[in-house]
Amino acid sequence: MLLAAGRGRRMGALTLRQPKPLLPVGGQPLIVRHLERLAAAGVREVIINLSWQAERLRASLGDGDRWGLFIRYSDEGDTALETAGGIINALPLLGKAPFLVVNGDIVTDHPLRVSALEADLLGRLVLVDNPAHNRSGDYGLRDGRVTDSAPRLTFSGISLLSPALFEGLAPGIRPLAQLFAPAIAAGRLTGEHYRGYWSDAGTPARLAAADQWVRGQSRAPTPQR
Repeated sequence: MLLAAGRGRRMGALTLRQPKPLLPVGGQPLIVRHLERLAAAGVREVIINLSWQAERLRASLGDGDRWGLFIRYSDEGDTALETAGGIINALPLLGKAPFLVVNGDIVTDHPLRVSALEADLLGRLVLVDNPAHNRSGDYGLRDGRVTDSAPRLTFSGISLLSPALFEGLAPGIRPLAQLFAPAIAAGRLTGEHYRGYWSDAGTPARLAAADQWVRGQSRAPTPQR
């Protein structure tokens, strides 16, 4: 599932007429970069949630055939339901097996492959080093389990989640952090510390920095064998 329903208010004028996931980075929309990399990782079915400028996103991406994907949409109407709320709304499309969730406004070289979940676990989070805008981090990581203790890392917006995490919850506006807290307390979230490139491209300055990084990668020489 790609989370793409947010209004993107921190982007200012950039998102007045188009949804944030269609903003360009390295010459292509943020969300298209995700779709290409998901296809390369072996994903074949993608659910995308919609709210702000929903029809523009739908028209731009279509059914996903050009990437070898099958895209379905979960439309939230005029009010986006936050991260957990959006997932709950899309559960009928997601099925009964654990599913990968990726924030639509990040830029990363993570391979978008996350280790499988053991039967008693509710999720596996990808954590990264703390960026300048989140120095205190979000969660700790000890012996492969996500904790609330320091030192903390930043949640990347990439996770593998079990439908059981959302069991019994009614639709509504709800962030994922509310669901992670009891799961962490119960020891039912695992995690990995990813040390490659990652950026939350949620402001014009961070989007520009990510654009520079992507363009630099495309100009990098091919390693000699």
